[in-house]
Amino acid sequence: MRTHTRHVFMCVGPRCTEDGIQAQAMFELMGEKIDARPDLRIKRTRTHCMVACRNQGPILVVYPEGVWYRCVDEAALERIVVEHLVGGREVDELIFHRLGEGDTCPLENEDA
Repeated sequence: MRTHTRHVFMCVGPRCTEDGIQAQAMFELMGEKIDARPDLRIKRTRTHCMVACRNQGPILVVYPEGVWYRCVDEAALERIVVEHLVGGREVDELIFHRLGEGDTCPLENEDA
């Protein structure tokens, strides 16, 4: 295992995208983006289901920050990699939960 300063988990379970196919593709793309930057010290791990996406996944979690992102498309993934993992700035509009800050935020379009 290579030395790392952050650990990124991404759900590739069947609930976030149809049969998890797009989620797996996003996980692989994230690996390519991380590997293209050898100075990054990022460990990535796929998970099955984090039961938090409500079909708006895949979910991507960055530790040690404990930031939970909705990573719904390639543009979101690119922003998370470039802005957070490379630049050290969290992408606030994609965050739906932070470790230690209570319950997850409801979706804007979710029925009450």
